[in-house]
Amino acid sequence: MHINDLLQITCESNASDLHLIVGQPPVVRINGELKRLENQMVLEKKGIEELIFSLLTPVQKEKFFAERELDISYGINKIGRFRINLHFEKNNIGLAARVIPNKIPTMEDILMPPITYELTRSSKGLILITGPTGCGKSTTLAAMVDLINSERTCNIITLEDPIEFLFESKKSLIRQRQLGTDMLSFNTALKHTLRQDPDIIMVGEMRDLETIAATITLAETGHLVLGTLHTYNAAQTVDRIIDIFPPYQQGQIRTQLSMVLTAVISQQLLPTLNKNGQISAREILINTPAIANLIRENKIAQIKTVIQTGMRDQMISMDQDLKRLYKEGLISKENAQIRMENPEFLIN
Repeated sequence: MHINDLLQITCESNASDLHLIVGQPPVVRINGELKRLENQMVLEKKGIEELIFSLLTPVQKEKFFAERELDISYGINKIGRFRINLHFEKNNIGLAARVIPNKIPTMEDILMPPITYELTRSSKGLILITGPTGCGKSTTLAAMVDLINSERTCNIITLEDPIEFLFESKKSLIRQRQLGTDMLSFNTALKHTLRQDPDIIMVGEMRDLETIAATITLAETGHLVLGTLHTYNAAQTVDRIIDIFPPYQQGQIRTQLSMVLTAVISQQLLPTLNKNGQISAREILINTPAIANLIRENKIAQIKTVIQTGMRDQMISMDQDLKRLYKEGLISKENAQIRMENPEFLIN
């Protein structure tokens, strides 16, 4: 069997992920649940190496053994695209592949709330999409970029590791740059992006201090910057950005962030009530004057209260959105409560 066969089965199973590890049959994730593929053999070390090495160029293989990790994108004609992570575990090679749909979902497809359309149509500022791994951050970013691409004549530059969704220039001009092949680091690429006449910049992942600092600086120059962070909620996102800087810089960063931040959209994926799919619950922070003041004054703990009472500004907390999804019959009570900070809020 070739790796393409397993990836095709993954797509045909409507799975989001494929996992290969020594000593187990192939495992897929369907609607959030892991399932072993039926009629598939347990993978031995030699067999899994043959499957995985068929993916790699000689240069990629050399890099993988040197760094013991590798992220690549991979496409199969008429089947789909995949974001693939290769790694070692117990000195054996493992693979985790995420399915990337051929069609970029629209904002309507992923049920983005009305305020997010207004945010996407901004001409400047910093919009952050956050949440745990596998919550759909890349999909949300792609839908927002595609809305801009459909409506406006902009120069859009994306910095990704690796490139996931493939965009076609519509009204906008889109450049997609991949770490390792098109750029050596996010930080270096961000520093040179201003020479490329950008209107919109998408940063696939804000991983470190240098990247976060460069992203904030770009937003200060009057561009719209979209980025992602692995944080659980809006307040934690603000905390993470500030805390990554040394103490002597944190006052300055609070001031900068209070001025450039437009919004934080934090999301989680939950199985639908009928278990035929997944749906996003979203917390939305809008950087109103009240929020900006809390950031400047380092009163991050109070952000949660402002979000809860910020319906007039179209803000919503995660607990409020989970309650909405439950009341609309879209998710189960159990799945709502297990993800809520205050489970009792569901029945109050």
